[in-house]
Formats: sequence, C-alpha cells, structure tokens
Amino acid sequence: MSDQQTLLRLLSERRSVRGFLQQPVANALLQQIFSDAQLSPSNCNTQPWHTYVASGASCQRLRQGLVEQASSGVTPKAEFGYYSQFEGDARQRQVECAEVLYGSMGIERGDKVGRMGALLRNYQFFDAPHVAFICMDTRFDVVNAIDIGTYLQTLMLLLQANGISSCAQGALAYFPELVKQELDIPAEQGIIVGLSFGYEDPNHPTCAARTSRAAVQQSVSFKS
Repeated sequence: MSDQQTLLRLLSERRSVRGFLQQPVANALLQQIFSDAQLSPSNCNTQPWHTYVASGASCQRLRQGLVEQASSGVTPKAEFGYYSQFEGDARQRQVECAEVLYGSMGIERGDKVGRMGALLRNYQFFDAPHVAFICMDTRFDVVNAIDIGTYLQTLMLLLQANGISSCAQGALAYFPELVKQELDIPAEQGIIVGLSFGYEDPNHPTCAARTSRAAVQQSVSFKS
C-alpha cells in the first residue's frame, strides 16, 4: 500500500467514537504517539500546544467531577470563545449530525431526559480510559488556535494508525477550573479542547453512526 493510500485509509476510517472499552493503552505506546505528534507544524514553529493526559484514578476523578458539575446547572466558563448559532449549510450539517448520533441511541428529538443523558456522556469521556486536555496560552488568538487544530488532527491520525480510537470534544473545555486543579495546569494555560481516547467498544450502539461530507465543489473554489 502506498503512502497516499495509507493516509486516505486513516482519514476515512478515523471518526468520533463514543463508546470505549475499559482496556488502557500501554504507557510506552502513549509516550511514542504523543512524541510523534510533536512533529506537527506550527506558525513560526511556536508549538503553542501543551497537552495534559489523564489516566487511571486521575481520569476517574475528572469523570466524576465533570458529570457532577454538568448536572448541577453550573454555568460553563470556557476560556476561549465558541460560536454555536449556526445557520445555512452549517446548521443543516449540525442537525444531520445530531439526528445520526441520537438516532443510533434510539433517542427521539423530544426526549429531553435521553438527550441530557447523551450530553453527560461527554463528561464520562464515553467510558474511555484516557482523556487529554489540549491547552494554549490565553494570550494567544485565532492564528495560534489553527496550530492547535493541526496538532489535534496529527494526534488523532497517529492514534488511528495505532488502532486507537478518539473523540475530540469542545464540551470538555467548559469547566476548566476543576480540570486545571486536578492536572496542575497553570492559570495562563487555557483549555481549548479535550480528547477522549482508547480502544473502541464494537458493541456500543453509536458504532454504527456515520456522518456525511460535503462534495468538494461546495467547499473549495478553483480559479485559473
């Protein structure tokens, strides 16, 4: 298989997995994957990311604490902005994604209890044995955030290449104080995104969930 075919296979097979086995990833493999992710490019080679990985007891404490906060009605206080009032194509894709995900779990549109349960699954890390919180300096802005996105994609593809599934989650940035206390994250480091990862549970109902991608003509304009 050529390098191009391998890359295309990883891109097509990688998806947001929302059901994990309890089996942890070997520490040596984790060290290698996160080391390789350092090859990700960045503006002026600033490498603005700092990643904090929780496993074992630390992961479990975060799981319990975040579920409690998300269930209590505490107002989320993300350290970076998030625009959620989607319109047009973006809104249509958001709705499709929700229909596919909730449909795989048998949750109807008007089922508020079911939807809340699905929301809280985010803070349970979908039962994953590992969770990473990717941070950048709170003084940084959108250009640096692009570097974070590039790093995140590099990391997810490396995980996929090693048979490890993942799910990037903006929701894991909503209650930063608890996370920063548990993981000793400095005040100037803001959590921008979380990543639950581990080995996929092939029997979880969400395994069948698949979203579509727009045709290239809708997203790319060529001119010569």
